[in-house]
Amino acid sequence: MRKQRDDGYGIVAICLHWLIAALVLGLVALGFAMRRAGIDPALQFSLYQWHKSFGLLALSLAGLRLLLWLAAGRVAPDPDLGIIERRASTATHLLLGLLCLLVPLAGWAVASTTTLNIPTFLFNIVVIPPLPMARSVDAEGFWSWVHATTAYTLLGLAALHSAAALFHHLVRREGVLMRMLRRRAVEPAPPPANEGRER
Repeated sequence: MRKQRDDGYGIVAICLHWLIAALVLGLVALGFAMRRAGIDPALQFSLYQWHKSFGLLALSLAGLRLLLWLAAGRVAPDPDLGIIERRASTATHLLLGLLCLLVPLAGWAVASTTTLNIPTFLFNIVVIPPLPMARSVDAEGFWSWVHATTAYTLLGLAALHSAAALFHHLVRREGVLMRMLRRRAVEPAPPPANEGRER
C-alpha cells in the first residue's frame, strides 16, 4: 500500500472531503424539510426523491474515498499534535468515513423495506432498484431508526471535527485546517545522476 505524504492531501482527497461535507449538510436540511408538518404531498414526494438521489451520490463519493484510502494510504495526523490528539484524530476520521457509508446505506434500506413500494428515481433519470430486503412495517421502522441515529451521530461528530480544526487553526496556530484547504506540495524529480558533472 502506497503511503501519502504527511504534510497534506492530494487534490482528489480535498475535493471529496468538501463535496461530501456539503452533501451531508444539504441532506440534513432536506431531511428536515421533507418531514415538516403540513407540507404539500407533491412537494414532499419531490423532496424525498432529491434526498434519496443526493444520498446515493454521497454514498458513491464515500465509497470512492474508501478506495482512495485503500489504494494510496491515509494521510498521517498532523505532526504538531500530541499522541492522544493523534489517536483521537485517527479515530474520528475512521468513524466519519464509516458513518458516511452507513447513513446512506441505512437510508437505502428504508426505501427498500417500506411497504409503500415507491421507486427511487435517481435525479429523475433512472430508477434505482431496492436492496434485496423484505418489506414490512417493522423493518422500515428499524432502518428508519438506524438511519436517523447514524445521521445525528455523523452530524455531531462532524461538528466536533470542525470545532477541533478551527481550534487548532485559530487558537494554536497549527496547520491542521490548511492541510485540507490546499494541495500538498509535489516534490521535484531528482536530477539525473550525471547532472552537474564536469566535462
